[in-house]
Amino acid sequence: MAVATDFATPDSPPGTGEPDPKRWLALAVIAIAQLMVVLDASIVTIALPSAQHALHISTDNRQWIVTAYTLSFGSLLLLGGRIADYVGRKRIFIVGLLGFAGASALGGVAVNAPMLFGARALQGAFGALLAPAALSLITVTFTEVKERATAFGVYGAIAGGGAAIGLIMGGVLTQFASWRWCLLVNVPIAGVAALFAVPLIRESRAHGNTSYDLPGAATVTGGLVVLVYGFTRAAESGWLSGITLTCLGVAAVLLAAFVVIELRTKHPLLPLRVVLERNRGGSFLSSFMVGAGLLGMFLFLTYYFQGNLGYSALRAGFAFLPFSVGIIVAAGAASKILPRTGPRSLMTAGFAAAALGMVWLSRIGPHSSYAVHVLPAEILISLGMGLAFVPMSSTALFGVGQHDAGVASALVNTTQQVGGSLGTALLNTVAASVTATYLATRIHTHANQQAGTVHGYTVGFLIGAVCLAIAALSAAFLITASREDIAEMATAIQAAPPNEPVPV
Repeated sequence: MAVATDFATPDSPPGTGEPDPKRWLALAVIAIAQLMVVLDASIVTIALPSAQHALHISTDNRQWIVTAYTLSFGSLLLLGGRIADYVGRKRIFIVGLLGFAGASALGGVAVNAPMLFGARALQGAFGALLAPAALSLITVTFTEVKERATAFGVYGAIAGGGAAIGLIMGGVLTQFASWRWCLLVNVPIAGVAALFAVPLIRESRAHGNTSYDLPGAATVTGGLVVLVYGFTRAAESGWLSGITLTCLGVAAVLLAAFVVIELRTKHPLLPLRVVLERNRGGSFLSSFMVGAGLLGMFLFLTYYFQGNLGYSALRAGFAFLPFSVGIIVAAGAASKILPRTGPRSLMTAGFAAAALGMVWLSRIGPHSSYAVHVLPAEILISLGMGLAFVPMSSTALFGVGQHDAGVASALVNTTQQVGGSLGTALLNTVAASVTATYLATRIHTHANQQAGTVHGYTVGFLIGAVCLAIAALSAAFLITASREDIAEMATAIQAAPPNEPVPV
């Protein structure tokens, strides 16, 4: 998540007087908002098959339910952090809440696929305002070291446990109400949070140059959207079709323009020096590849559980629970192991274990046993991810200067979201193409249809395994920070002024 960006000094620095007496109530409001964002991602995952069926969404286009949100959220997150810092964090926090609620309501009453996709993109855009504002508010509200640690502990616990709650809630709402309530449930949550935010949260904003890199935001967002659309069109028209090649070419031009803009603008959205340092670059590359490999896995397993194994939406939610538990357990262990081993060995081992888990998933058939084929792979992937996430987040801030601390923090989330958008689109396109090729040479019986669909999933899992293997290789060859370096960085974080970025 994003933290305070370049100029992180509030109008009335809490550290200069008495602590805000309403700070713990403010934390409760911020926590509710964070829970809503986390719940939304996992709730919608379970609702995907029902939403696709109700709105007659094609297999090629179903990934837009996921990627419309993640692409909008990830590509606008850095800009959202700057807007929150300069316009006012409380103000943008409330705007984000109300906008997220409105977009959720629009998606909940969607009558066709474009309306749902548009609503999901709007959710992502307002989420890109809400998330960095929430985290920055914690930073400037809690100025005492122990209190701030407690506040971030609450925030992190919600981020980890909220996903598991969302899986169950998504199953309950989809099975006993409607998939639409997986979106509509955000409306009362956001409304209550916004209502209490007005009297409980203190406003703060940054001072200094308030310019925004709008050309950079426009080119990177446009380039990523066109790239995802090109992947989608490839499933329908082929990789060498005119429309596919045109989309890929336009995407390349826009993304190249983004790089040129970032090199020349005085206040870039993404200072390239942040990603060019070896350790940080390895962390961001790993984060990108993790997003690309994992979100596609969730998409395929959701359809596999409900379409092939015949699970209800509620049972499918419970089937994902071991994954959430494994990440929480392994992340707790990694935080204790990291000071003794350093980041490289943990990241390499974790990503390699996750890649092996994805290979294990590629062995499933149309009627494989959950306990034998899916559960062990889930556990292996989740344990590997839990081990790798902690050191990956640490190295993302390695050696970063004061002016770049917020951008570096936000990039971990941004790279995962953008990687997830591109990876989901690519994996879904490949899976659909593989299934079509499989069925082209066989009689269209129900058994062959199921076999072809699962064959597409297994190829997607193998590509996901390759993505995670690349993450492991990037950790092994790019990460050079030692355990002593990580210890020094932790000391710098503790010694940093409460309202300033970390000087490491």
